Amino acid sequence: MSETVKALLKGKLNTAITLSLLVLFVWMASVLLPWGLFNAVFAVDLNACREARGQGACWGVVGEKWKLIIFGRYPFEEAWRPVVASLLMVAACIAICQRQLWRPSTFIAAALVLVGSVALMVGGFAGLSHVPTERLGGLALTLLLAILGNILSLPLAVLLALGRTSDLPFIRAVCTSFIEIIRGVPLITVLFMASFMFPLFMPSGTNPDVLLRVAAGLIIFSAAYQAEVIRGGINSVPKGQIEAAKALGMGYWLIQTRIVLPQAFRVVVPPLVNSFIAIFKDTSLVTIVSMYELFGGLRLALGDPEWRAFYIEGFIFVALIYWVFCSAMSRYASGLERDFAAARH
Repeated sequence: MSETVKALLKGKLNTAITLSLLVLFVWMASVLLPWGLFNAVFAVDLNACREARGQGACWGVVGEKWKLIIFGRYPFEEAWRPVVASLLMVAACIAICQRQLWRPSTFIAAALVLVGSVALMVGGFAGLSHVPTERLGGLALTLLLAILGNILSLPLAVLLALGRTSDLPFIRAVCTSFIEIIRGVPLITVLFMASFMFPLFMPSGTNPDVLLRVAAGLIIFSAAYQAEVIRGGINSVPKGQIEAAKALGMGYWLIQTRIVLPQAFRVVVPPLVNSFIAIFKDTSLVTIVSMYELFGGLRLALGDPEWRAFYIEGFIFVALIYWVFCSAMSRYASGLERDFAAARH
């Protein structure tokens, strides 16, 4: 008997919990497998789906509406552009995640790839038709907003965390006020302000692009939460190390970049990745400003009254896409945490 099984069956309470969960899983499988697999309709056949309703799932809704779900309102005849852009963004993220590639040139190249991905989707050059940013949508928009919200917010979060732990009262007060104000309101409020209220404060005739406004709102919101996570890591660094560095004549920025921040990031990897995952899922809120990312694309697809009844299957499909990306980030964070733990020992 393996150690895992012994642990699950150790004692009466553990045994009772294990058996109860096993019964629950068996019951769920007996209900979900016939509905989702054995009695399901996989063909794009509306009549067959209606006949199977209540007995089996209609995955035909995904086959019928996948264009709207994946690409939103983006012109489907130009769909290769968001596909290529999505692959480039994912490849850039994978490159950044490789510790052996952590050097300035890699991050510069990733930034250029991100800019190139946006340019490819928007077009207007080299014979590519122009697509307004309002029509960007689907999975490509979700990836773009998540990457912008997570990557570009990180430097701002570091500065806010350093400012909140600063010995200068004015800087500390400004950073603390910014963090507490942003964290005190929901993301939907920040997006609303960035999209509808911010242009009112701009000079007459000036109207920043909606994608830029939404990205700015996500970056600000994400930075406020990440700053608190990083501040916890900064406070975990022993004060004796900072005092010793000062005694050696090291300046403030040298101490922070060489001693404090490297140790802080090793501590805050799990909560920081939780923040990344939260922002990835929170991109679904941009539908309030009429930008139809992955979840918004599903809403567009379910606008068809003939297929609206099979919304559960559509939600499951979108949930699986979110799960794939979020679980990948979680697995990467677990590996990074193990590497840092091994380095400490």
